[in-house]
Amino acid sequence: MRVATAFHSLIALTSASHLPPPQHLFSNPPAAAADEHATYRIPTVHESAIQARRILHLETIGTLSTLFPSSTAQEQRPADVGGKPIGLMDYFGDCEPRTGNPTLLAITIATSFKNVAAGSNITLSMRWHAPYRRPYSAAATPRFSLVGHLEELTPEEVTRQGVAACFVAKHPDAVSWLPGNRIHESRWVRLVVEEVYWIGGFGDRAYIGWIPLEEWQGVTREEIEKCRLPGEREHKWGGWKAWLGLGEQEQDEELEL
Repeated sequence: MRVATAFHSLIALTSASHLPPPQHLFSNPPAAAADEHATYRIPTVHESAIQARRILHLETIGTLSTLFPSSTAQEQRPADVGGKPIGLMDYFGDCEPRTGNPTLLAITIATSFKNVAAGSNITLSMRWHAPYRRPYSAAATPRFSLVGHLEELTPEEVTRQGVAACFVAKHPDAVSWLPGNRIHESRWVRLVVEEVYWIGGFGDRAYIGWIPLEEWQGVTREEIEKCRLPGEREHKWGGWKAWLGLGEQEQDEELEL
């Protein structure tokens, strides 16, 4: 009975939101179809890059994905996990806004960083947590992955860029794990971004695809500050009120102030 109720609720939400048939939700429509819906438009690649950079600026926790090395000589783990991926939560900070390279506090003993030391590639994935009070579709909100490699920051860079203060402002508990602590060996690293894969939401109303590196790096601080993501006030690229079935006043009431 509960399953039937949930199913009918989904149908009602779909109808109220004027959603297209499901087969169109997960891919970008042909260019000729872009003007069929008058209530919103698909953001450009550059606008999507701005949204991604704002998410990097506002969010603080993501998922680091790496591969286990094939050798198990120095690690107690199942022999058959070599070469298999693992994704683990980790902290990051937007402490190099000029480049868009996230800052990480690499704990030597942590699995993600041990895998990288053994030769693994690495990606950092994150998503926007829209501050709506009522239930909404997380699949309709932006998320993306940064593909790159780790590079250790020099002591001069750490001091000049105020890395410790920037990171601790986002993660106060991390003060216990800063380099030189008595608990774990750690060091400051940047994820040097090489590729950006973006999913802005459902493909009929959001860009899905690769964001060129020059677009990612070319976003300005002013653009990041002016951008508003779904759930923030003055969201510029539309479509979210239609998706939620909300009017202007109703949407404002749903925001976390």
